[in-house]
Amino acid sequence: MESLVSVLDFVLENVVAICTILLEMVGILVLVLTAVKCFLRWLNHDQHVRLDLAEGIALALEFKMGGEVLRTVVVREWSELGILGAIIILRGLLTFLIHWEIKNEKKDLLEVKTKEA
Repeated sequence: MESLVSVLDFVLENVVAICTILLEMVGILVLVLTAVKCFLRWLNHDQHVRLDLAEGIALALEFKMGGEVLRTVVVREWSELGILGAIIILRGLLTFLIHWEIKNEKKDLLEVKTKEA
């Protein structure tokens, strides 16, 4: 029975490690693609570039935060849990601030459209 538990523990740690890396890679990919797309749109003087960039950053942070939450499954020590908790809180605050910025940017764009009409 002990060997079964150790095998399952080994499998769990490896599955979590692989999934965490995949989530973080997707977050990085989303961030890079969004930055390149927004840079190209910025060159064309697009007014919506800030909004799109903020939404891309928020999405990338969500993937990165998902990886951190998944990593808490295999934490063995309280110090690791504290560090992961702090990272999750910081990323959550960043996500909240970005969503607040998105809301304000949408409101500003709507006001500009209504003034133009």
